[in-house]
Amino acid sequence: MSSVLFDVPGPRARLRYRLYAVLGGAAVLALIGFVLYRFYDSGQFEPRMWEWVQYQQVQVELLQRLGNTLKAFALAALAAVLLGAVLAAGRLSDHAALRVPAMVVVEIFRAIPLLIMIFLLYFGLGSAGFGFSQFMAVVVGLTLYNGSVLAEVFRAGVASLPRGQAEAAYALGMRKTQVMVQVLLPQALRAMLPTIISQLVVLLKDTALGFIINYEELLNYVKYLGTQGQFGRPLVPMTIVAGAMYITMCLLLTWLATWLEKRNRRSRKVIDRDGPNAAENVVLSNVSA
Repeated sequence: MSSVLFDVPGPRARLRYRLYAVLGGAAVLALIGFVLYRFYDSGQFEPRMWEWVQYQQVQVELLQRLGNTLKAFALAALAAVLLGAVLAAGRLSDHAALRVPAMVVVEIFRAIPLLIMIFLLYFGLGSAGFGFSQFMAVVVGLTLYNGSVLAEVFRAGVASLPRGQAEAAYALGMRKTQVMVQVLLPQALRAMLPTIISQLVVLLKDTALGFIINYEELLNYVKYLGTQGQFGRPLVPMTIVAGAMYITMCLLLTWLATWLEKRNRRSRKVIDRDGPNAAENVVLSNVSA
């Protein structure tokens, strides 16, 4: 099937692609080397710039801020997935009273920049007497924005399923809500899992925007400690450490998604998908699961 979509590269084309890969890799390594050299030349790797690592108070505070980041991420991720599922169901509804408000909510909160949304939730509503705490302002802002994005992901996933799935479920006597909850959404979640995880990675990194309202998360502490003269203002070393933490968390989240996808693939039953009753078999397998 792949040979139908594009021409298989020949020996000269493969050699050319390998040459491009080598040149591109060399350019990236050269850029990284230049950046590291500039850090070294400006004294960012001197021992005095890393003395802050030895202080127990700094270590404890850094772990506490990391815990605050993970706490905001966990709550916002769960709420965003639930909100996205609800909004997707509303957008797919046959009733305009549900479809139109869901569409308005998705378009509004998806269009507002997250930084402005957090700022408005904390300072704007606070001045009107409906203020959120710093933690809740970050969580609500992340939930509204990422929930709206995930709603479109879920909607696209459900819309991509074959129509025979829903028709077979209706033929079995299932109601529309049962078809959506028990048949369509589970399949859409499996199909859209890589996209969902990518959005959750974005959500994890966006927790750093809480610094705008002085939420005590990781970036806020990096900004504070990097300006302390007693440690030589180690802003670059602190940024490197915080960046390594964010990269590690994102890699762990990606690994979890890969593990879940493999586990789900192994646990699914083998059913007849090619016979005359393929659609009904798929529906029954999803309902039983």
